This record gives sequence, C-alpha cells and structure tokens, in this order.
Amino acid sequence: MEAIYLLSGTTASVRSVDIARELGFSKPSVSIALKKLRAEGLIMMNGSGHIALTERGDQLARRVWDRHKTIYSWLRAMGVSEECAESDACGIEHIISEETFTAMQRALVAREDLR
Repeated sequence: MEAIYLLSGTTASVRSVDIARELGFSKPSVSIALKKLRAEGLIMMNGSGHIALTERGDQLARRVWDRHKTIYSWLRAMGVSEECAESDACGIEHIISEETFTAMQRALVAREDLR
C-alpha cells in the first residue's frame, strides 16, 4: 500500500509492474499481495490493470508512510546512516506499537524544540 501511495504521487497510473520494480519483488509476488489487498477492500483495480487505493486504503497507507518518515527521522537523529535508517524504517514501521511510536514522535518534537 505504501508503494502504491508513493507511486500514485509521481505517476498518472500505478500498475503491478511499477510496484514490482519499486520494491524489487517478482510480478507473481506482487500479484498475490494485490489480490489480498483487493479482498480486504484496500485497493481497486480496473480492467486495464490500473491500481488505486480505496479511501480506507489511502488512510492506512498515509498512516504507514507517516510512521516510516518518523522512524527514519528518529534513526537519523541518533546518527544512523541514511541507507540503514531507510532500510530499518521499512521493517519497523509495520511492527512498532502505538505506544512506542507516540513516544518516538514526542522525543522528536522535544529534540526539535531544543534547536
């Protein structure tokens, strides 16, 4: 969903091949994931293979992207390299608890207030 969200901001239409290329996954793997997302009502696909997030999917994707950006910023503020922070943020954003994420946000805001 995050890839669809980001790609939809840079291209007129998103297709499964775009997602596969962006994530470095095989087309069959992307196809399986898209089937699950469609079954959950998070994406819509038209007959031409164009993919769009539903309203619910868009809300969830924005939430994941917000988590990604916050975690990335938090890791960078601790001195983690850009590459490592990007990679780790991708994994952490999906498993972090709401309590920990909220604490990270507070810590980042406090740090920015000190500047």
